[in-house]
Amino acid sequence: MAERMGLAGLVLCVAALSACSSAREAEQARYAQQALVGMPAETLLSCAGVPERREAAGGDEFLTYTSARAGGSGSSIGLGVGGGGGNLGLGLGLGIPLGGGGSSSCAATFTVRQGRVAQLAYRQDSGDTAACYAIVENCLSRIPRQQ
Repeated sequence: MAERMGLAGLVLCVAALSACSSAREAEQARYAQQALVGMPAETLLSCAGVPERREAAGGDEFLTYTSARAGGSGSSIGLGVGGGGGNLGLGLGLGIPLGGGGSSSCAATFTVRQGRVAQLAYRQDSGDTAACYAIVENCLSRIPRQQ
């Protein structure tokens, strides 16, 4: 019984850490919307790469990057070996998704005015700002750390 309680605790810890990571990524993506304003366009291109789409209108340039994030919605199979008290056990598990948890994507559009980032806007299909983090992650390392 104690082994099962330990395993349940471990599963809960892993789930909590995953949720914390996603929350931190969403927070950092929102932070980037202010922190990257003023960044030179050359720096943006060097840290974010070549945009998927590039448009110009009214003296502004719009650079759009996209990112997809898997949500772990697929089936899974696991094999486990355990033991204790002189006993050995082997287990096989099958995980079947019951809904939710699909993938999410983000399109980040940087407005460049007079050679500098003037605005960063996100469009996410699931409302999950964490999906936008992959786009801005490298650029965030180019600015002073958030307090």
